Amino acid sequence: MSSPAREVAAARSAVAATVADLPPDALVLVACSGGPDSLALAAAAAFVAQRSARTATPWRAQAVVVDHGLQDGSAQVADDAAAACRGLGLPARVVRVQVDGRTEAAAREARYAALDQVADELGAAAVLLGHTLDDQAETVLLGLARGSGARALAGMPATRGRLRRPLLGLRRSDTLAVCAALGLRPWHDPTNEGSHTDASLRSKVRGEALPALERVLGPGVAEALARSAAQLRDDADVLDTLAGDLLDAVRTADGLDVDLLRAAPRALRTRALRSAAIAAGCPAGALGRAHVLAVDALVTDWHGQGPVALPGGIAASRACGRLALGTAPA
Repeated sequence: MSSPAREVAAARSAVAATVADLPPDALVLVACSGGPDSLALAAAAAFVAQRSARTATPWRAQAVVVDHGLQDGSAQVADDAAAACRGLGLPARVVRVQVDGRTEAAAREARYAALDQVADELGAAAVLLGHTLDDQAETVLLGLARGSGARALAGMPATRGRLRRPLLGLRRSDTLAVCAALGLRPWHDPTNEGSHTDASLRSKVRGEALPALERVLGPGVAEALARSAAQLRDDADVLDTLAGDLLDAVRTADGLDVDLLRAAPRALRTRALRSAAIAAGCPAGALGRAHVLAVDALVTDWHGQGPVALPGGIAASRACGRLALGTAPA
């Protein structure tokens, strides 16, 4: 069997494993930008879905193409991606969104919101995303550079809710080989090139930082970063579960019990406080470590300080042995 055939089989096997737990006749959405990763994913999903029609657990697949409108010609790129998906046998819908700002984070937020909306509308059981092992390595490296905690360094999970990432075990070179083997012509986003004037920080990591690490440390850096992410994810999952148990134990009718919180290990206490802040209305992406440590000081270094302002108009305050998190007073 030739190498491209192996890569095609690997992509199909990855998709089959990802959807194996879905009920019969489930609808699976495939997010496709027209790039090599998502186009290879669409091809694999189309094949596996068509083959499932001959089994006792058939499922249906449909592609969703999100046009962010951030580049000239983006509408045509989206239409071409949808046409490519239809050529694979996938019904395809193009969703055009307005992005609040031109940052990568804003585009990602708009994209996920659009995918959620379509999934809700159609009753989809899962949404497949085309992230690869290379994307995982870039995520971990960016987290290290930013001084992120274990949860961020754990990278992208293979499954979170209905979002699923079948290709996290495949390299970007594998998806290129899949497209070549199947005669597909993917779109190559020019801003994904690290030298492009509009390249994002992630693109610069992809085009410059990781290749430099490979030159200095030898091959296998991306795989090593992905392995570290998997190990950290296991640890973070356990700590998050224990922190959830702690939060349940300290919750009272009038706030969180400060004495019980102070007696808990710091790693669990700060995780519990972060969860409590998010539950109170803090945007998770805006809630930084400095915010959590300031709230933690209300528990462990109390000397009568006033409320701690948190993102999203939320405040944390302490009174009578209780920690309260809620909307900040006007």
